[in-house]
Amino acid sequence: MYPPCEIVTRSVLPVFRSFVAKELVEKYGFTQMEAAKRLGTSQAAISQYLHSKRGYGGSSQLKPSLPKVRKLANELAKRIVAENMSAEEVMATFCDICRKLYPPIYRS
Repeated sequence: MYPPCEIVTRSVLPVFRSFVAKELVEKYGFTQMEAAKRLGTSQAAISQYLHSKRGYGGSSQLKPSLPKVRKLANELAKRIVAENMSAEEVMATFCDICRKLYPPIYRS
C-alpha cells in the first residue's frame, strides 16, 4: 500500500499540471516558457502537456474526480494570472490540492 501523497504525486499532479499548462497557454496566452517558469518545470514538459503526451489519463481511481481536478486547475490558472504567482507559490498549492482531492479519490 502506498501513502496517499505518493499516489497523488504519481497520478493526480501530472494531470493537474497538464490542465493548468493548457489553460495558461490556450486561454491566457502564455508562451510555453512563461508557463514552464510559473509551474516550476521545463518548456519541454509544457509542450508534452499541450500535446497530451504527458500528464494525460491517470488511473481509474482518478477518472471520477477529473471534473474536480479540472476545476481546481482552472482556478489555479486564474490565480496565477491575477496574483502573478511565482513557481514557489504555485507549488505550495499542490499540497492544498492533495488535501482537497484525497478523500473523494481514495476513500473506500
